[in-house]
Amino acid sequence: HHLMPELASSTPVKTEEQIAAEQAWYGSEKVWLVHKDGFSLATVVKTETGSLPEGKVKIKLEHDGTVLDVDEDDVEKANPPSFDRCEDLAALLYLNESSVMHSLRQRYGGNLIHTYAGPNMVIINPVSAPSMYSEKVMHMFKGCRREDTAPHIYAVAQSAYRNLLTTRQDQSIVLLGKSGSGKTTNCQHLVQYLVSIAGSTGKIFTAEKWQAVYTILEAFGNSATSINNNASRFSQIVSLDFDQAGQVASASIQTMLLEKLRVVKRPETESTFNVFYYMMAGADSTLRTELHFNHFAENSAFGIVPQTKSEDKQKASQQFTKLQAAMKVLGISSDEQKALWLILGAIYHLGAAGATKAGRKQFARHEWAQKAAYLLGCTLEELSSSIFKHQPKGTLQRSTSFRQGPDDVGTGDNSALECLEAMAAGLYSELFTLVISLVNRALKSSQHSLCSLLIVDTPGFQNPKLAKRDRGATFEELCHNYTQERLQTLFHERTFVQELERYKEENIELALDDIESSTSLSVSAIDQTSTQVRTLARTDEARGLLWLMEEEALQPGGSEETLLERLFRYYSPVDGESKGPALLLKSEKAHHFLLGHSHGTDWVEYDARGWLSHARQNPASQNAAILLQDSQKKNISGLFMGRSGGATVLSGSIAGLEGGSQLALRRATSMRKTFTTGVAAVKKKSLCIQIKLQVDALIDTVRRSRVHFVHCLLPKAETSAGHLKVLGGPSSRSGEIDAHGESCDNGLMQLDVCLLRAQLRGSKLLDALRIYRQGYPDHLVFSEFRRRFDVLTPHLTKKHGRNYIVTDERRAVEELLESLELEKSSYHMGLSRVFFRAGVLAKLEENRDIQTRRNITLFQAACRGYLARQAFKKRKIQDLAIRCIQKNIKKNRGVKGWPWWKLFTTVRPLIEVQLTEEQIRGKDEEIQQFKLKLEKVEKERNELRLNTDRLESKITELSSELADERNTGESASQLLESETSERLRLEKDMKDLQAKFDAMKKQMESMEMEVMEARLIRASELNGEMDDDDTGGEWRLKYERAIREIEFTKKRLQQEFDDKLEVEQQNKRQLERKLTDLQADNEEVQRVAQQLKKKCQRLTAELQDTKLHLEGQQSRNHDLEKKQRKFDSEQTQAQEEVQREKSQREKLSREKDMLTGEVFSLRQQLEDKDLEICAVNLKLEQMEAELQDLNSQESKDEASLAKVKKQIRDLEAKVKDQEEELDEQAGTIQMLEQQLKQMEVQLEEEYEEKQKVLRERRDLEAKLMSAQDQVSHRDVETEKRLRKDLKRTKALLADAQLMLDHLKNNAPSKREIAQLKNQLEESEFTCAASVKARKSMEVEIEDLHVQMDDISKSKQTLEEQLSRLQREKNDLQSRMEEDQEDLNELMKKHKAAVAQSTQNLAQISDLQAQLEEAMKEKQDVQEKLTALQSQLEFQEQSMVDKSLVSRQEAKIRELETKMEFEKTQVKRLESLVARLKENLEKLTEERDQRSASENREKEQNKRLLRQIRDIKEEMAELAKKEAEASRKKHELEMDIESLEAANQSLQADLKLAFKRIGDLQAAIEDEMESDDNEDLINSEGASDTDSEVEDRVDGVKSWLSKNKGSAKNLSDDGSLKSSRSVLQRHFPLLPHRMV
Repeated sequence: HHLMPELASSTPVKTEEQIAAEQAWYGSEKVWLVHKDGFSLATVVKTETGSLPEGKVKIKLEHDGTVLDVDEDDVEKANPPSFDRCEDLAALLYLNESSVMHSLRQRYGGNLIHTYAGPNMVIINPVSAPSMYSEKVMHMFKGCRREDTAPHIYAVAQSAYRNLLTTRQDQSIVLLGKSGSGKTTNCQHLVQYLVSIAGSTGKIFTAEKWQAVYTILEAFGNSATSINNNASRFSQIVSLDFDQAGQVASASIQTMLLEKLRVVKRPETESTFNVFYYMMAGADSTLRTELHFNHFAENSAFGIVPQTKSEDKQKASQQFTKLQAAMKVLGISSDEQKALWLILGAIYHLGAAGATKAGRKQFARHEWAQKAAYLLGCTLEELSSSIFKHQPKGTLQRSTSFRQGPDDVGTGDNSALECLEAMAAGLYSELFTLVISLVNRALKSSQHSLCSLLIVDTPGFQNPKLAKRDRGATFEELCHNYTQERLQTLFHERTFVQELERYKEENIELALDDIESSTSLSVSAIDQTSTQVRTLARTDEARGLLWLMEEEALQPGGSEETLLERLFRYYSPVDGESKGPALLLKSEKAHHFLLGHSHGTDWVEYDARGWLSHARQNPASQNAAILLQDSQKKNISGLFMGRSGGATVLSGSIAGLEGGSQLALRRATSMRKTFTTGVAAVKKKSLCIQIKLQVDALIDTVRRSRVHFVHCLLPKAETSAGHLKVLGGPSSRSGEIDAHGESCDNGLMQLDVCLLRAQLRGSKLLDALRIYRQGYPDHLVFSEFRRRFDVLTPHLTKKHGRNYIVTDERRAVEELLESLELEKSSYHMGLSRVFFRAGVLAKLEENRDIQTRRNITLFQAACRGYLARQAFKKRKIQDLAIRCIQKNIKKNRGVKGWPWWKLFTTVRPLIEVQLTEEQIRGKDEEIQQFKLKLEKVEKERNELRLNTDRLESKITELSSELADERNTGESASQLLESETSERLRLEKDMKDLQAKFDAMKKQMESMEMEVMEARLIRASELNGEMDDDDTGGEWRLKYERAIREIEFTKKRLQQEFDDKLEVEQQNKRQLERKLTDLQADNEEVQRVAQQLKKKCQRLTAELQDTKLHLEGQQSRNHDLEKKQRKFDSEQTQAQEEVQREKSQREKLSREKDMLTGEVFSLRQQLEDKDLEICAVNLKLEQMEAELQDLNSQESKDEASLAKVKKQIRDLEAKVKDQEEELDEQAGTIQMLEQQLKQMEVQLEEEYEEKQKVLRERRDLEAKLMSAQDQVSHRDVETEKRLRKDLKRTKALLADAQLMLDHLKNNAPSKREIAQLKNQLEESEFTCAASVKARKSMEVEIEDLHVQMDDISKSKQTLEEQLSRLQREKNDLQSRMEEDQEDLNELMKKHKAAVAQSTQNLAQISDLQAQLEEAMKEKQDVQEKLTALQSQLEFQEQSMVDKSLVSRQEAKIRELETKMEFEKTQVKRLESLVARLKENLEKLTEERDQRSASENREKEQNKRLLRQIRDIKEEMAELAKKEAEASRKKHELEMDIESLEAANQSLQADLKLAFKRIGDLQAAIEDEMESDDNEDLINSEGASDTDSEVEDRVDGVKSWLSKNKGSAKNLSDDGSLKSSRSVLQRHFPLLPHRMV
């Protein structure tokens, strides 16, 4: 893997050919011509100004030389060829759509499918690339930073893992893309990398286990679709929990949005889940017989049929074997596997049985239904009643009665086949949840975890048109597309919204293009929430598709037509309006609509037929779980009964919430909170709203972590044999042209440019790259930046100190940045943090790593030097000790035969035996006591640990229960609020109706009066005609005249109205003409404005690219200036070092001359020593001649002869000693000469090495500083070593001279022997006494040392126990404090719940008062109704219209129904209050129990404190004993020092005696030569005395040399007195003062 270029300054040096090629490229102005089939490389042809129309440009295509005049908007700038395979798209010189697609295509053609896109990763799905994902490649990314690695999916995993370890923050990896783009495969690669690289404790998480997990998930959750042959049909979150060491501690998988209806129905040419085909093809004979698979049905209501092709059967059989092996790896037993196969077989037999309605709902083929009942462990009647004859119970009855009314309880209009399909889907949903639980059981662990890494994998975008399918998309595909839209919204929020808000908060002005809005419009069309939670009426408030589906499903007359009509009314564009983009359009087909996903780049046509069935709850699906739990087969009922009590499934939607780790429980609690707060508490049972809540839980879980996005792109889609295949192989495309004007190589994998362009536009990658390039993506808080990078400025650290307190962090960071010499444009100072351009922080991190490695290297060198010096010092001490031991062994040989020594060595062990046994017995008793205490403490500690564990478990249970109660209270309060708002709305409506009723009443009264008047007039007219005909004639004339006047008035008004209408029509036509003209002008202006806006955006993008390029050049120039300054300083330092080295070389040459002179003088001294040796040899020859003369004398007797022989032997021994000393001196001189030669050779080598270093320094100027440091360091050490050797040589020479002088002046004298006789005897007695006293003192001191060691060991063990108990005490205290805090929180929450319940009671009392008022109003209304009824009867007798009365009656009935509805609500609220009271009583009981447990814990803590106090007292007693022992030891050491002083004085006296003895010997020899025969007799007696004295002197010498090393172990005064008495008895000749 090659390293990615991090900054412009770090790019490699270019050759002249490359520079010339780039200059030619820039001179020719290459561009991309964008067309519908792709893009082509062209060259801009320079023309004269004005020769082309405005907005046009002349280009020449590279591949065929065609010259064209095109619009400027269709042309985009091209990058140099060096950027063709750029690893990071953010590093492109010109960032535009064509350049990005060209780089992706070139990399894909070279089998480089991974590309960085700023902080994100782009992956184009290949055909197959197994070599990219081997274990060897994994280890190449291990421990690397993102900037140091090539783009790869492992780099994303490594980056997330590195951030997790450094920040201890949860991480998430989200994969986005279309179906078939490789998201699930990349998810597997991510998990395998993390498990392999991070490892796990005890290797419980292996790659084999995870491969088994994905094998099971693919079998039960994947199927073949028209877009992908192995598509995931569910969303999943893979959670990896890591411990403190960075290893995987536990794992879990949460699944949601399972497409369970795929079991029973699916689009044409698509298949069901893979596990059915695996089982039908791979089951062995025993399993086939047990599942009744020996004969398959000819047709199935679910469309599950065996595969027909033999190769497909063989492949499915292999997959089934692999599936069984995977289950075995995960610890799924054979009984559990058998239960899974039984349920799958039952689903198949249910499909074969079918359903019909012949009088009643029943199975079509009962024999297959009997097989299904047998496999499920129930009877046929139970199975049939569960599917077709289910009775509503409990909450189901209440919900259906509320939603559908009392007449529609039960199955409603569900057909028999729908009931059967619901049962099969429910069975498979329960089965899939069980599989997830079994997988999590194999993955969970009880180890402590610190943080998590989440990997989100969802089904991708699906559009049937991509597969050339002439059908509408299904509801399940809408759900999966909705999930992808929500994830795209999260990407938009993290990439754009949060960055811009952060810049605004930090007062950073950034000139960015207008960022388009997120996908909230299309998301709102699906899930926009209603403010009225419990409303049933169709209001005008805009709501999303899911909410509309729920409402239409609950309405009696709801249908898909009304659903789409309301949806279009809310979200479709209104005619004449053009505000914003429209993402919802009507389709030409009935029951179809178009929805624009991915910012309107991917339009999907949906078929809404049958969608309301997804919103209606079918009781058969709910009975599936009960049927499995009540199964007669133990392996089935045992699995599902175990799950019934746990919370593994949330509202039947999210599976896999079980977990053993703390983080898994936290994630489950968070997801439950999503379902129990706000609107979700009321709507969580709704099937449609569950979809939104599941996606909300997914997004909320991911939002709490740091998210890494991976964009998976689909390279090409081609259909073949009815299935879509994702291709990446060679294929020819007519419109695709190579980047440089040549056609692409047939061996390269090509892309569908139109499909790639649509995916890039939908993902908004270019906008993300633009904000990444122009903004400041990397940022750090001031304090964190200073703490992390102050290592790069050691002078500042040395100036202020490492731990100095900074008052102004901003000023300190500014000083740090100034010292780092960064370019001003590469960073920006905010209010609380410092921001960096892309790549700057990575460069600083690299410099920090280099500096840190250098510092660590220096530290290691210092440590190794110290250790080497300590080792050398130890070797010197060992050498001295060895020499001392050798000397003592030599002296021991002299006293080995001495009787007193044998007696001493025999008696001493016998004395120590009894004392040692007593000490051992005492120590054993102490050990037993300590063991008993330790066992007691361990037992109590275990009891405390058990108590704390029990209390912690109880606390978790109480907290979970409290959370549930709080959620219930919140939902009740929200429900109460909704009820209150609904009641207020009804009261308002009632007031309006009352006002209308009053108005109608007044109108009715007036109409009654008019009728009465008319009746009276008519009666009077009739009476008048009967009475008087003349009066009637007058009235008739008046009546006719009035009629004529009325007709004339009508005609006149009609004429005026016609004239005005004609004028208004003319005005309308004129206004319409003006309006059309204005609309045309407006459209033209908008078109021009769009063109100008597009041109402005293009120019702005080019300007920003040029600006970034200029900043890069400036930063590069800045780096070059820094390197130049550094080079100049290094050059001056090198010159100074050369001068310094010359002076040192001259100095060494002078020292060499001095050493040569000293060697010459030493050689002269050696010659003098040789002459002295010759003189001694001559003297020896003379002595031998004298001996011969003495032998020739016959008058001498044997005694004198023996004496002379003894003297001769003594002289010969002295001569030999002198010769040995001379030999030693000669060897020393030779060694010094060798050292001098070695020094000369070393000096020559040093000189040659310096010359070589000088040559290398001239050749490699970049390594000058390091080489000079090494040379200077080596020269200083060499100089020091030579000086030490010179001093040592001088010291040895001086010592040799002193030894020669001593040998010359130390000749023995006979005259002094007689004088020192008494002193010698005194020395013998003193030495003997010292020996015995020393031995006794040694024994006592050894005993004291043993006692001190035992006391120190016991003290150490007690200290360890005390510290361990102290730690346990601190842990218990911390836990008690935490428990107390939890209890306080519980009390606070309890008080809040009590206050809330009181508020609820007050509200309920208010509602009751309002209800009484409503009852009074009802009575008034009833009285008014009676009055109205009497009036109505009167009106019915008359000829008045009855329609008004019927409307009033309908309104009155509606008011009565609303009153009944309020009664039901009041009853429900009363039941809610009773339940809240019960919860309050339960909380009070739990609080009392908690307080009692806390009292018990306090008593246990008191007992522990007493034990710790006892241990401290024991420790104090031991400390006293230790102090007393140390005091005795100090006294003994003082005695030893006094004895050593006495011994030294005795040794000085002994030396003086030896000197006198030598003088006496010399005097005796002189007297022997001068005396005559008379004196010979006297000399015999004297010789006897002298020989006796010499023997005693030799014995004393050997005895003293033996006991010189043990002089420090003398005993007290008593032993010294005893030794004196012994010496007095054996040596009576010595004077008493010597003894």
